[in-house]
Amino acid sequence: MRLEWLDDILAVADAGSLARAAEIRHVSQSAFTRRLRAIEEALGVPLFDRRRKPVVLLPDIEAQSGEMRALATQLRHLRESLMQSAGARGLTLACQHAITTTHSPAIVSILTAQGGRPVRVRSDNREECLLRLLSGEADLAVVYAVPEIAPLTLNRSFEQVLLGRERLRPVAAPRLAQGNDLPFIGYPADVFLGQIMARAILPRIPANRILRRRAETALTLAAHEYARRGIGVAWLPEGMVQRDLDEGRLVPLDKTLPGQEMELWMIRLSERNDDGWAHDWSRLVAALGV
Repeated sequence: MRLEWLDDILAVADAGSLARAAEIRHVSQSAFTRRLRAIEEALGVPLFDRRRKPVVLLPDIEAQSGEMRALATQLRHLRESLMQSAGARGLTLACQHAITTTHSPAIVSILTAQGGRPVRVRSDNREECLLRLLSGEADLAVVYAVPEIAPLTLNRSFEQVLLGRERLRPVAAPRLAQGNDLPFIGYPADVFLGQIMARAILPRIPANRILRRRAETALTLAAHEYARRGIGVAWLPEGMVQRDLDEGRLVPLDKTLPGQEMELWMIRLSERNDDGWAHDWSRLVAALGV
């Protein structure tokens, strides 16, 4: 069993649909569907109940998801151990979902330039990114913070650098831009942007505007696509939607709906015993101009 196969199977279990699982795995839905069929063919057993919409794991397979997660963790640890033994250890970058598409390319470009070590990018919610860093699964984390609402509470074991600030903006398809009764796309209360929505956005909605929750997702990539399809208003980081705003696929609603400034932080464990990584960190900070 390959680690990539386990990750693909578990993505379906976690996401609840093929479309969301494909976004998590950073491939198109059609390519992801082909990959799942190839896994089934290689194993010689069906894994998914395609009679259900959305597609789900078969009950017998779902019952073994705990074992698959444990095996995936063991395989990751084994791979890391083998890479370290061979002196070929790469760097792992953990980013919040939106940051993966907007800011991580510049960081990866710097780290891999001129024969640098390979970089693995992990996309997750903020707390999971920080847990990866603390457990040693990641070398570097890039996350958002809002000091008065969702601050970073890190001790002296961490070194952090402020990369800049970015605004969370309300945007919508042009046909939804008018009217006072608007559908919107929410975020779960237990994720970072859900906290921002609950504590900084929704309490500041003007009294003459009525927002009706049309959909909810923890993935900003999904919220972005839902907004582009006219499902509802979405609050998204400016860097993610700027091209759509420039080209007219989305329109800003800042004049009538509140937004929120966010800080963008890059973090590492300061006490890590790795001279090579210390050099990479210094080079990265210098190249980013912070």
